[in-house]
Amino acid sequence: MEEDEMDQLEDMASVSDFDPISGSIPATKVELTVSCRHLLDKDTFSKSDPMCVLYTQGIETKQWREFGRTEIIDNTLNPDFLRKFILDYFFEEKQNLRFDLYDVDSKSPDLSKHFPQDFLGQCFCTLGEIVGSPGSRLEKPLMMGAYTLHSRTGKPMPSVSNGGIPGKRCGSIIISAEELGNCRDVATMQFCANKLDKKDFFGKSDPFMVFYRSNEDGTFTICHKTEVVKNTLNPVWQAFSIPVRALCNGDYDRTIKVEVYDWDRDGSHDFIGEFTTSYRELARGQSQFNVYEVINPRKKMKKKKYANSGTVTLLSFTVESEYTFLDYIKGGTQINFTVAIDFTASNGNPSQSTSLHYMNPYQMNAYAMALKAVGEIIQDYDSDKMFPALGFGAKIPPDGRVSHEFPLNGNSDDPYCNGIEGILEAYHNSLKTVQLYGPTNFAPVVNHVARYAAAVQDGSQYFVLLIITDGVISDMAQTKEAIVNPWWNWMGMKSESHPGGS
Repeated sequence: MEEDEMDQLEDMASVSDFDPISGSIPATKVELTVSCRHLLDKDTFSKSDPMCVLYTQGIETKQWREFGRTEIIDNTLNPDFLRKFILDYFFEEKQNLRFDLYDVDSKSPDLSKHFPQDFLGQCFCTLGEIVGSPGSRLEKPLMMGAYTLHSRTGKPMPSVSNGGIPGKRCGSIIISAEELGNCRDVATMQFCANKLDKKDFFGKSDPFMVFYRSNEDGTFTICHKTEVVKNTLNPVWQAFSIPVRALCNGDYDRTIKVEVYDWDRDGSHDFIGEFTTSYRELARGQSQFNVYEVINPRKKMKKKKYANSGTVTLLSFTVESEYTFLDYIKGGTQINFTVAIDFTASNGNPSQSTSLHYMNPYQMNAYAMALKAVGEIIQDYDSDKMFPALGFGAKIPPDGRVSHEFPLNGNSDDPYCNGIEGILEAYHNSLKTVQLYGPTNFAPVVNHVARYAAAVQDGSQYFVLLIITDGVISDMAQTKEAIVNPWWNWMGMKSESHPGGS
């Protein structure tokens, strides 16, 4: 199977650590890399196709929740997974983790379809245990059978009901942790090779490259794999982009090791050779300094006249900064927030308490709560706090025609409301004058905002459309067309299903 590209956790530190700009508690970001050795072989005519699934345990609930999955690697019992897990690390908390390994023989993402027959084992540990290990590298045995944590001691307890032989060892898992730096640059590079060793009996070679970054303890962590170029000794690989943080974590002189392999269908790829470089060297771009000899150490020891197993040449290298939302805000980008509210009859009669539009004198209805929750965050990034507010799916006065793009304040020439409170006031007034009808069409309000966005093409403004609805969209084809319209190159869209709806 092809490897995918890849990637979040929550909890709290002290109140004094709260960051009012981001609205969150700052935490150390830790990147976990997973490898396994000597896994069980579940396949009859080949080797296992392993995948690792990470679970985190809630601090209060003690419930396990899937955090993420690695890619699937074909035909190997010793996988080095490329996809990383990035977690927030809190020194003062015990963060329980569970790693489950599966042999994946079908495309179904449903893990129950791979269990127990394709279950390869699991491991329990804490994030602190990984970080605190020598070199932040933890190796533990994988155990067969499913486990749960003892409610009092927190130690893993085998559960025989879930398959396997509890306590049976089935290989090992190696988890490496590294604190992520703040570098947000992304490097794009392209390589070619010349006169690589011929490894296939009936053909040439099917070369690919694997990139590793060095660790302080002398080990290496995989960070990129190129595609395979079939039947050639002079491959030209496609250009690829990689965060500089993944390549060297911001240390420009950190050793980067590159291994060159001949791909084999059964997973036993033939080693052609290797070379080392650094980000600083690569950043020089195409030059005589970035032509690397591919060396096979075994061949070099055995053959006195051995020169190399080919060369790899850097064809191009560029680097761009990856800007965050905060960077754009600091640079003067303005947020333009528009809200569109569903006034279709499926919401129920507003005069009845079962309606999603019911105006309870003692509490806000679900529409108002959703609007307030999102709007109060976004309004801080709008300088004038004047927001267009639209409705759709209702018969409007004076002629009772059905409209899917009407201003909540009744003013088509100036649909702006003053702040979130102004939108709420216009929303409540609209409920008194319009008749809920249908159908649920999104395209008109999407196009309404897109027309404004089309007039601003210099990146100085960012458009957000919040659609609050209770049900299934009626004009899916038209809405898709509106969303993929080139106008949307300059705007973003936020859509929320109503908490009280389907």
